[in-house]
This record gives sequence, C-alpha cells and structure tokens, in this order.
Amino acid sequence: MRIGIFLIAAGFPGREPGQVLADTVDLIVAAERAGFDEAWIAEHHFMSYGVCPSPTTLAAVATGRTSRIGLGTAVSVLSTQHPIALAEQAAMLHHLSGGRFTLGVGRGGPWVDLEVFGTGPARFERGFPEALDLLTAALSGGPVKAGGEFFAFREVNLVPAARMRPVVACTSGATAALAADRGLPMLLGMHVGDAEKAAMVSEYARRAEGTGHAGAGPGHVAAAVAHVADSTPEAVGELKRAMPAWLEPGLAGYVPVDGRPRPPRDVGAYVDLLTRIHPVGSPELCVERLTRTAEATGVERFLLMVEGAGDKDRVVENVRRLGAEVLPRLR
Repeated sequence: MRIGIFLIAAGFPGREPGQVLADTVDLIVAAERAGFDEAWIAEHHFMSYGVCPSPTTLAAVATGRTSRIGLGTAVSVLSTQHPIALAEQAAMLHHLSGGRFTLGVGRGGPWVDLEVFGTGPARFERGFPEALDLLTAALSGGPVKAGGEFFAFREVNLVPAARMRPVVACTSGATAALAADRGLPMLLGMHVGDAEKAAMVSEYARRAEGTGHAGAGPGHVAAAVAHVADSTPEAVGELKRAMPAWLEPGLAGYVPVDGRPRPPRDVGAYVDLLTRIHPVGSPELCVERLTRTAEATGVERFLLMVEGAGDKDRVVENVRRLGAEVLPRLR
C-alpha cells in the first residue's frame, strides 16, 4: 500500500492565506518525517476553501525542502490552462525532483475561473478530451502538434522532455471512460464510498479491456479524510466541531460562470458522511477502514486529507500519529 497526504491548503477562519501556504509546505516536510510516501496539493481560485492557486509552484517549493517524499497535484485544472504550458511545468518538476513528481489533472467545474482566465465554458463543456490528449502527447517524450477545435499549432519539442503518465480525477462515468480509453489511472474523490469506488474501478477495467488498455489500471488513487485520536468519538467530534466553520464559507466560493443553479450542500450532513466512510477514529478503526477500502476496490494508493482539525499543531500531530500508529500496520 502506498499512502500519502492530500493537502487542500484549507482556509479556516482567522488564518491568513500566506501563512496557510507556508504551513502547507511545513506539513509536507512533517509527512516525509512521518513516513508518508507522497503529498499531493489541490488547486483552487478566488475562494477560502483552498488558498493555493498553483499546486505546481507549491510542489516546487516543497521539492527544495524534502528529499524522499513524492509530490503531486490533486489536481491541476486542465480547463483553465494550456495543456502544453502545464506539461512544461510537470516536466521541470519531474527533473528537479529526481522523478518524485506525479501530475494529477481534472476537468474542474463551471466556475467563474473560466471567465477570468479566458478559456470559457466551452473548454469545460467539451474541451477536456482534446486538452488531455495534448497533455499526454507532450509528456510522451516526443514532438507534439495540434489541429483541433481548441488548439492548433505546428510541431514542437517539449524542453525539457519527460515521460510521465498523468492521473485523471474521475467523478463521473464519462470521465472514467475517458481515462480508461487512454489507459490513464484514476483519482477517486472523497465524496463517494467504497461501493461507488468499486463500481467505477470495475467499469474502468471493463472499458480498458475493450479498448486495448487492460492492465493499465493499477495506479488508481483514492482520496479520503483521515483523522486519528485516542478514541473514535473523540476524532469524529473534533472534525464535526471544526470543519463546518471552514466548509460553509469555503464551498460558497464556487461561483458558476454562467448563472446555472448550484445545488446547495448540507454541510453538517456532508461532514457526517465523511466521518462515517473514511478513516476518522482510533488508530485501529483507521487501519480497518483503509484496509476495507483496499479490499473492496483493489486500490492500494491512498491520499489522506489531514487538515480537518484546522489548527496547525493538531494537524501536525494528526500527521505524526497516522505515521506512527496507522501506516506501519497497513504495510
């Protein structure tokens, strides 16, 4: 089992974004010391939910502060940037980190980011496959050119060149099919349980078999909330007290670009769901739930969102305890 941390750079009330970013790098250093295999960083714009707009930049800083831990993006949003520019950043990080970097990409959402960065709703609605294919081609080590609806340019060689296989965030069957058709591993989100994850892995395998990519599936990644305390009620109580104050204003930052309705989310119910399906509890319960997910889905690579308590010292303690009391029992 390969286990990392998933860092949202969460903007809890009263915390300055600059300090949150500095603390996020410190958490990566703490995770390396605690024995985690990797640390992946989220991308968000114009909101307090997550205050890191460039996970590749933060990963570059972390590269200089660490020596062993893998680094990744969870995810770089492909609908708001040029795939070749992102491929160049990924290739740089690949070389500067000694091969420790993994590029996770996603379609993103229909948010105001599309307006601000000038890519528009069309890139979100139908441009993701074209952008993903260009990104994959650029990271194949050879030349790349484009002649599609959204991108058109003559053949160029990526400098520096790098051979990398992106991971694709999949929250729908359509995106999972897209990943399977290309033999790219999936990143499965925190909002679904084991049954939904298992169904998506199974459908991916069926689709990959039919498109000649059977065997490409290993490498899928599953994100989960993880919080450890002396007892399960204590761990659950901590998150239920802390997370709503972050999620209520944070999730409100998702502003639709075109006035489409955004379904409201019951934050209390959401936190309750997360604490019920993920490793939130005593060390024994955390081991049990991660083992159960691995057995149900076949996924053996996990990213644990560790920031739920909000307080930096408590989050660092959570990372330390997960490393000392949970990771060794999973390996």
